[in-house]
Amino acid sequence: MPQAQNIKAAELHEAAAKSHHAAAELHGKKDDKAGLDHCAKACSQSEAAHKASTDARVKSAAPHANQ
Repeated sequence: MPQAQNIKAAELHEAAAKSHHAAAELHGKKDDKAGLDHCAKACSQSEAAHKASTDARVKSAAPHANQ
């Protein structure tokens, strides 16, 4: 997997994890509105992280397909 794409995917996964953690803490404090906002942000970041990981995997496999 190309290094830059790997780093981008990892950063997006980390951001999603932080948002999920923040959402859980806010729900625990009964701040449901802020928790829902963080939850929506986390879901968006998770989708972006999944796409970045998939793109990186596809691009890293492409040279092997030509052999």
